[in-house]
Amino acid sequence: MTSSTNQFLKPVSTLINEKGNLEIGGCDLVDLAEKYGTPLYVIDEKTLRSICRDYKKAFEKYPNTHMMYASKALCTSAVSRILDEEGFGFDTVSGGEIYTVYKSGVDMSHVLFNGSNKSYDELSLAMDLGVGRISADNFFELALLNEIAQSKGKVADILLRITPGIECHTHEYIQTGHLDSKFGFDLTQIDEAIELIQNEYKNLKLHGLHAHIGSQIFETSIYPDEIEIIAGEISRIEKKFGLKLNEINIGGGLGVKYTQKDAPPSTYEIAELIINKLNEVVEKYNIEAPTVFLEPGRSIISTSGVTLYTVGSSKQVPHGTKYVAIDGGMADNPRPSMYQAEYAAEVANKKDTNETQKVTIAGRFCESGDILIKDIELPELNEGDILCVYNTGAYNYSMASNYNRVQKPAMVLVNDSNSDIIIKRETLDDLIAHDIIPDRLKK
Repeated sequence: MTSSTNQFLKPVSTLINEKGNLEIGGCDLVDLAEKYGTPLYVIDEKTLRSICRDYKKAFEKYPNTHMMYASKALCTSAVSRILDEEGFGFDTVSGGEIYTVYKSGVDMSHVLFNGSNKSYDELSLAMDLGVGRISADNFFELALLNEIAQSKGKVADILLRITPGIECHTHEYIQTGHLDSKFGFDLTQIDEAIELIQNEYKNLKLHGLHAHIGSQIFETSIYPDEIEIIAGEISRIEKKFGLKLNEINIGGGLGVKYTQKDAPPSTYEIAELIINKLNEVVEKYNIEAPTVFLEPGRSIISTSGVTLYTVGSSKQVPHGTKYVAIDGGMADNPRPSMYQAEYAAEVANKKDTNETQKVTIAGRFCESGDILIKDIELPELNEGDILCVYNTGAYNYSMASNYNRVQKPAMVLVNDSNSDIIIKRETLDDLIAHDIIPDRLKK
């Protein structure tokens, strides 16, 4: 089976240059750290475009496939522009993500708005900007969306998000397809929703069903299982309601290689399973071949990104752990503290050193749980060394905070020896820009 970029630990352009330093996108990582400061998010454009093309090629045998990048993984204007150039649509989950892709010049008919508690203002914005599909998550939202569409004299094009009852073996916080979930309509609620749409909500047009079964998925059988359930529901709905639904959205969730022990399936392996299953259910249920939407996020952007840190203090616990502190941590990458996520790392300026020692990389934030990587073998670390942590493109910047009132890092895009700022580093003035002291407290 053909390998794909989501199976790589490092960006595809990673190498060791003549200085003995790590290089990505033709840019020396030590030079990037010196030029832009650390912590620093680095996105390799070549890797990003490579995985987009893997997906496109993998699914070319099923022409009615639309790729919708899950923007929650990393939503910036530059990343949105690249994904748009590669022919991807966008799965958005907030007004902020909708506005970001809109301002990036994206064709909004290629955008889906998803989420479990969309606000009136967000739904109104989605309709005003011409979002192509809205994935309705619950009964309250159906009524609210119909009200908004009616007030604007429009018809909202929707999917119903359902919980298919599939439970993947991933962290419980990132399982979204099992029955006891905050997301979507239970299978027993679908008929009531359709009856409301057909009989009362005249400003809603239902096109299909949407399901999402989780994230960081390594199980290959889970997507065919999901398709079987959705196709069965589409067939049943047509027979019961005379309603032909011709769109299915099977979500995303394909895993990536965070450490050497991870072995995610390739996009080509997943595509073959999905396409074969689609062809099977079309014949089995005697339904028209549906238009299929996929929502890859992590597997699109994660491998493209690394984060650079500068090493600071260290502490050797007598007869115990050696802690090495960096100038970032849980505020720029909360995943280790939230999900017990694991990462691989290398020292960018000591690639020619073979001797290593086991250390724990500690963050700078005032929490005992701010540990980035436990027990990793690295060359001896000294103050000023540059640590490169791999596979940080997804859910690092997008989940970052200003904890301890620390500024969020900058982000640079690298390609062909060029580096460009795509997110400015926050300043101290940025931190207090929205603070207000009431007049009665002013001196």
